[in-house]
Amino acid sequence: MLLDTFSLKIKKIKSESIIWIILTSFFIGVIFWLLASLRHFFLQSNAFDLGLFDQWLWLQASSHPPYSSMTGLHILADHGAWILYFPVFLYKIHPNIQWLLASQAFALSFTSVPIWILAKQRDLSDRESWLICWLWWLQPVVFNVNIFDFHPEVWSMPCLAFAYWSLRSNKPLLWILLLFITLGTRDGLLLLTLGLGIEQLIRRSWVLGFSAISLSLIWLIFLNNFLYPFLNQGQGTVMAISRYSYLGGSIGEILVKVITNPIVLLQNIDWSGSIFYLFILFLPFIFFLRGNSLITLTSSIPLLLTNILSDTFSQRTLIHHYSLPIVLILVIASIDGLSEQRSILISIKKRFLWILIVWSLLAKPWFFFGPYLDRISSIKPARQAFKFIRNDSSVLTTSYLAPHITQRRIINFPKDSDDINNMNQYDVILLNPLDPGWNSGTKVQQSYLTKAKLEGWNCTKWQNGLELCLKN
Repeated sequence: MLLDTFSLKIKKIKSESIIWIILTSFFIGVIFWLLASLRHFFLQSNAFDLGLFDQWLWLQASSHPPYSSMTGLHILADHGAWILYFPVFLYKIHPNIQWLLASQAFALSFTSVPIWILAKQRDLSDRESWLICWLWWLQPVVFNVNIFDFHPEVWSMPCLAFAYWSLRSNKPLLWILLLFITLGTRDGLLLLTLGLGIEQLIRRSWVLGFSAISLSLIWLIFLNNFLYPFLNQGQGTVMAISRYSYLGGSIGEILVKVITNPIVLLQNIDWSGSIFYLFILFLPFIFFLRGNSLITLTSSIPLLLTNILSDTFSQRTLIHHYSLPIVLILVIASIDGLSEQRSILISIKKRFLWILIVWSLLAKPWFFFGPYLDRISSIKPARQAFKFIRNDSSVLTTSYLAPHITQRRIINFPKDSDDINNMNQYDVILLNPLDPGWNSGTKVQQSYLTKAKLEGWNCTKWQNGLELCLKN
């Protein structure tokens, strides 16, 4: 009788703890969503990638062919993200870009739930489990990715955490299913599933290891050799290949180059940038990782290497989404480390203080008091201009205005390499040469506006430099 009462109390404590985790996750998710929406309201979001995904989902929900007018790509030809077909149902109910911002915010915040379960699985105390959840919530990458537009692979973070739980709970079929869902959010995450397979081989779980590696390779072959060419008239390939142009223009060329001339890798690495990247990436975890964390960390090696070897510097920052899966693996490795040694010298309070210090140094909340305010004076003119644009108009606008009006069949933003003779495909031009935005310039935007005026378009100009031209 006494044993049964004690067991019931333990179950009640556990259920109360998980309820508090869920409530805290919801509260943090609301904060994340508000911050992302505020950035969008401040005209700091972009055509790539928030506007891009908003247009794709709207096109699909409106029964139009889901080919982006900004890239020419099919919704599946971008990164093979079949998961994007699910929010189409939400867009059918009410097409709103906030679906993307909210789902990203809550996916990040609620990843804490499987993290908590993983911590309890390793017999961490409630206080230690809370610390691990805060280690996730206060990751600089998590905060920065949440406010940096939208990327569907963020949806896979809870799946990835649950995949670790299913693996450690001896549920291999569920593990494979969760890996497949993870692959469906971005083709680049096949490097992650490949890494998970390598980790299992190191642990001598041969069947699981080869299963994950086989799943990764089959998905890569399907995308690169079948799906992408089919959707892009035979010209498709994995888009990220272009970031490794010094190795070749295809997966085959890259493999041959690496095998026959591996020294080329060492010659093209940004050594100083890569060392600094690794330093800031691992900095929040130095008081958590232990010897038994190392095998878990091996699953991040393929992603980590591709970030280091890439031509694109953005893959070696804590601002963009490329490091997010690696950070989640580091959090899970920290659970393993904390379960091995509870250091008396480094208390939970000291560890939490360290997490706060690193977050304050590397997260970007101060952007809301500086860089994100530089277009405050443009908000009112932009809102006034939007009222003159019909829903069925084809629009040429700046990258930061595009995601506010992407729910239409044709929208684009001017690039320096554009041929302005193609201007006749648009009904509306909304540009600001004084603030041309990402991947554009004053000269090309002024050229569009000048040509529109010479052809008799009806143009209106605001004091901040924004100009709206409507075709007669």
